[in-house]
Amino acid sequence: MLGMTLDADGPGPEVGFLKGHGTGNDFVLIPDLEGDLTLSPAQVRAICDRHAGIGADGILRVVRTALVEEARLMAGEAAYFMDHRNADGSLAQMCGNGARLFAHYLRLAGLETADEFAIATRGGCRAVAVEPDGRITIDMGTATTPLARAMPVVEAGGHAWPAVGVLVPNPHAVVFVDDLADAGDLRTAPVVAPAAVFPDGVNVEFVVVHAPDHVSMRVHERGVGQTQACGTGACAVAWAVAQQSAVDDHGSGRPGAVRVDMPGGTVEVRLASDGRLLLCGPAVIVARGTCRLPARCEPDL
Repeated sequence: MLGMTLDADGPGPEVGFLKGHGTGNDFVLIPDLEGDLTLSPAQVRAICDRHAGIGADGILRVVRTALVEEARLMAGEAAYFMDHRNADGSLAQMCGNGARLFAHYLRLAGLETADEFAIATRGGCRAVAVEPDGRITIDMGTATTPLARAMPVVEAGGHAWPAVGVLVPNPHAVVFVDDLADAGDLRTAPVVAPAAVFPDGVNVEFVVVHAPDHVSMRVHERGVGQTQACGTGACAVAWAVAQQSAVDDHGSGRPGAVRVDMPGGTVEVRLASDGRLLLCGPAVIVARGTCRLPARCEPDL
């Protein structure tokens, strides 16, 4: 059992955690089945800090759906709620890579024993299927477009491109480029205008299309920064590619599935005939242990 202290400003509660990832998109998973734990944004930032904390792109708290006020209406469909926080402490609606890791934990812990079940998220209930090869498929629902009619423009790496706005349900700006290196180092967030298209911020995906059913991408996620992978981003990209293929081939070239290569690995996005996006990929637990939460952190902004 790994022990870790995060109590620079005095000891707080000790909690158990697991560390894992989906195609390199990593999370600290905290089982809190009875809903006893309240995480402040500052505590989330402390845990996710890659130098002074455990380090992660976000936190996934596992709690019984019936005990979460914002989610209890989903308790009849899903026993467990994925309380997802970005590394900056902000709340997140949905995360495809995180959902796979969350579902993988539920199976390993024996909290779910069937090959098919559902999990509750801020983006709604999501159906889960455990594939024979161990990969996990998440029904990510359907994609929609932002209400704002203006086409967003993305600036990064000294370049500017038109982007496709997609909600899955997280907001995404998909940019088709000739070379993934054109986006620069992505240490700072790309500039997306007009801001009214994405008033709550946006994930930006830079995409190279190799074929209608095969793409590569890099991503800068709101509240996190550049990550090794993004599940909802992969779905947004697959949807945008399918829309473009349908236009280019007059409706005859829409792929049934798209392979999406990311720095952290590869996922497959299947495009169902009814518009649903099915994200399939691996999930891995790499460590487990305990940490003592900081009782006090820097003030929340």
